Amino acid sequence: MFGIGMPELLVILVIILIIFGAGKLPEIGSALGRGIKNFKKATREPNEIDVTPTAEKTTEEKKP
Repeated sequence: MFGIGMPELLVILVIILIIFGAGKLPEIGSALGRGIKNFKKATREPNEIDVTPTAEKTTEEKKP
C-alpha cells in the first residue's frame, strides 16, 4: 500500500500522538469515523432533487 510498511505507520502514529496528545485521539478518531460514515451514506443515497418527469408522475397528475 503505497510503500508504507509497519515501521513507517508506527512513526506516523507516534508523531500524531505527540502533536495532538493522548486526550484528543479518541475525539479525532470518532470524528474521522463519523466523516467516513457520512461519506459512505451520501454515496449510497439517490439524488434528492429529481427533475426528470416519469410516466407515473404525469399520469397521476392528470387523474384529479
